[in-house]
Amino acid sequence: MKLALELFGSLMILFSFLPLIKSQYWWIRVLDFPRVQVAFFCLVTLLAYFYFIGVNTLPQGLFIFLLAAAIINEVIHIYRFTILSPVQALRSRIKAPKNSFSIMVSNVRMSNTRYANYLKVVRETDPDILLVNEPGHKWAQELAILDKIYPYSIKCPLDNTYGMMFFSKFKILEKQIRFLVEEGIPSFYSVIELPTGKRFDFFTVHPQPPHYNKNTDTREAELLLVAKEAKESPYASIVAGDLNDVAWSYTTNLFKKISGLLDPRIGRGFYNTYNALVPFFRYSLDHIFYDPAFRLIRMRRLPKFGSDHFPILIRVNYEPQEADEHEVPVADADEQAEAQELINNVLEE
Repeated sequence: MKLALELFGSLMILFSFLPLIKSQYWWIRVLDFPRVQVAFFCLVTLLAYFYFIGVNTLPQGLFIFLLAAAIINEVIHIYRFTILSPVQALRSRIKAPKNSFSIMVSNVRMSNTRYANYLKVVRETDPDILLVNEPGHKWAQELAILDKIYPYSIKCPLDNTYGMMFFSKFKILEKQIRFLVEEGIPSFYSVIELPTGKRFDFFTVHPQPPHYNKNTDTREAELLLVAKEAKESPYASIVAGDLNDVAWSYTTNLFKKISGLLDPRIGRGFYNTYNALVPFFRYSLDHIFYDPAFRLIRMRRLPKFGSDHFPILIRVNYEPQEADEHEVPVADADEQAEAQELINNVLEE
């Protein structure tokens, strides 16, 4: 029992602190994801060790100390995504907002064939803007019916699990399908006009996740390129998609500082969207970040429909006159230089 607890606890301690290394190696970055789970296992191990073994020697005391430190380390990372933290994205106080709209982000999972279930969620939710990640050509055929609801769209279905489709009830003034970093990994750029004439730009992304023999340098480069574009844009920007990264990772925090965009999850909850099929191992992979010119009206995770991702829905209102009330994330000079270095390292290869 003692040896088993010490071996398992040591592994959890390693899993907690290893992601503090700023590296793009996949086997390090993948450990950004399970911080809640690692904290849980560390706590269970700590309590079990106290109950069954006790603390009678200096090495045992050191083991307990490291377990407690690992728990604290995990809590520091996830704390801002609990209701105990102040919110970052403020709510709208306007009773009848004229520039409000809803956005639904959904990774449909290319191999999923429950098309009717997905269309049911879309019809019931009726979002103004709909982003679909992972549609193959079969999904594109099944979703063609949405053209009757959404007069504007951008479509790039691919059978490599990185297809993307974008539907809008509002006029799309500009649109681009870009392959910023990798062939076969598209992202979209669009300028959207609301019925009132107000305009904003919309970036959609779906970079590759860390996995065996695939480090995260290209993911970081793509996200930071988009962050810089959003910051420099003359319009208020929204960035949405399956980032294949969790909200509390160093990369996502750097993205938010470079872009100056807000995270509506902060102070409200995890809103985990993956894995819909495995309740204990769930993370916030699908994101919607937006300019301080927008105010939150509501946000919710939608029911699962057969994919391994839950859809997420958000409604915001364009209120640029209230933007200064937000506490906006800002990158310092070192972070700006680090972001540019990460981009250059990939683009120069």
